[in-house]
Amino acid sequence: MLRKTILPTIFIFLVYGFWVSPDFKVISAGIAVFLFGMLFLEQGFEAFTGGLLETILQRTTSSIWKSLGFGIVSTSLMQSSSLVSVITISFLGAGLIDLAAGIGIIFGANLGTTTGAWLIAGLGMKVKISAYAMPMLVFGIVLVFQKSKSLKGIGYILAGLGFLFLGIHFMKEGFEAFRDTIDLTRFAVSGYGGILLFTLLGVAATVIMQSSHATLVIIITALATQQITYENGLALAIGANVGTTITAILGSMSSNIQGKRLAGAHLIFNMVTGAIAIAFIYQLVQLVDVVSAMLGIAGDNYTLKLAVFHTIFNLIGILAMLPFTKRLEHFLLRAMPQKEITLDKPIYLNDSSLELADVALEAVHKETIHLYDNAYDIISHGMSLHRHDIESEKNLEELDSGKAMTIDIQGEYEKGIKGLYGEIIEFISKANSGMTPEQVNEMFQLRSAGQNIVKAIKHTQHMHENLSFYITSDNKHMKEEYNILRFRLGSILRRLDELRGSAGELTDAIRLEAVEVETDEHEVELREKIHQYIREDKITSEMATSLINDASFAYNISKNLVQMGLTLFVGGDKELKETMTSLDDDDDMGEKLSS
Repeated sequence: MLRKTILPTIFIFLVYGFWVSPDFKVISAGIAVFLFGMLFLEQGFEAFTGGLLETILQRTTSSIWKSLGFGIVSTSLMQSSSLVSVITISFLGAGLIDLAAGIGIIFGANLGTTTGAWLIAGLGMKVKISAYAMPMLVFGIVLVFQKSKSLKGIGYILAGLGFLFLGIHFMKEGFEAFRDTIDLTRFAVSGYGGILLFTLLGVAATVIMQSSHATLVIIITALATQQITYENGLALAIGANVGTTITAILGSMSSNIQGKRLAGAHLIFNMVTGAIAIAFIYQLVQLVDVVSAMLGIAGDNYTLKLAVFHTIFNLIGILAMLPFTKRLEHFLLRAMPQKEITLDKPIYLNDSSLELADVALEAVHKETIHLYDNAYDIISHGMSLHRHDIESEKNLEELDSGKAMTIDIQGEYEKGIKGLYGEIIEFISKANSGMTPEQVNEMFQLRSAGQNIVKAIKHTQHMHENLSFYITSDNKHMKEEYNILRFRLGSILRRLDELRGSAGELTDAIRLEAVEVETDEHEVELREKIHQYIREDKITSEMATSLINDASFAYNISKNLVQMGLTLFVGGDKELKETMTSLDDDDDMGEKLSS
């Protein structure tokens, strides 16, 4: 209901402002152009997040100080804490970083965003930046229409900067004209009442525009044209800092519980920082005067002093919150507990993971492993084997009780596999747009891995009834052959566990591929034995038919599991995968030469 009323209210307010003052149109147009530039700038930086940013993020978030540094540097470069927040939420949702690292990045992003205030106050108010905007727009738009992803990215960044500069120019012109018609200083309120009022106005403006940079531009231009008092400008900056959390909150709505926790951390940090700044604002003003004097900033240069204030109170917020990072993490874990996830619900797939190709790939990879974990129990129980026995180091034949396990494979498939696999397929379909050919191929392999898992369950279902019957049969030959089938499949599951735990070591991968050769050999041996059993009247023709069919199902399960394992547990290691491919090529060449 609230969302439905916000947009009409904004439109009514704008129409009224346009009608009351022509100068308001110039200011509003400046804000619109500035925000449009922010969109272009974010689009440009996203063009370079297909590998480099992800690699840097994973390597620089191993400690709270590294995470903090990454947040500062990345936000200073991108000039968008919102973009960094959304990217961080997507990585957290995909399980690439933990909550503590995400909190550190958010802390750093708040300090990094203050560089925007310095650029606007130091450059935007002294230089006629509209002169630089025009060539940036021209070159930027030309590059946007190029086919190269990198050139497009550079084009979006140049055009974004051009629109940012142009927007600042329009707002500055609008406020200067505004000063001749309406004097906003008449509405200034002194004391803590005014500070609280203008803080709320700063929150509202940033929530509406979803950009603290845009709010800061308005504050700085209004200060430069003496439309608001210095004290009220500081309060607006505090409000903008709190209001900027709206982007992270909106971004977390499509993320999982981890993303929502990070948005909560962002809100808590900014509110605590804002509360500290309001409580000690007059002491901070004195500190700003001291620091400004040390930096050679004139006492009446309120625009640069605002940038100093913005930096100081964010730095104080970080210093105040850093010792309580672990407590904040524990609080969020308790306040926002992980809901018990049913087997058929995805853990890693969410809309925020679609923003970046590498994140989407990692999310699908983790979700397919989740699918395999669900399938593991179905396949092992379908073979009347316990998972803990397979995962142990003991001989499966010695542990076997010889009793058939009861399992509703179709029911378990409907509950734990079908819906989850469908979610993976749907997510892959959405994620494929904008990917490189290599990424599309990798996604195709992950989809094939999921398909192999589903096929393995279907084949397990086909042979389950006969297997359950014959492993307790009085015919020792049928009992022996069916036990061999199930123990071989249990052995494959065990080898997959070893490969998964070894992070894709070459020896384990070769051992897994050797299973295919062993499976082929066993199938040939079994056919010969079946013919011998029939000739010697040890089994009936009906038994032989069942054994032949079920041996084929077991053979397909083996193939499906091996191919799935090579994709999920070897596919991520490119060097290992290339080695395995070269070995396969050598084997193929050897077969051709021998033939």
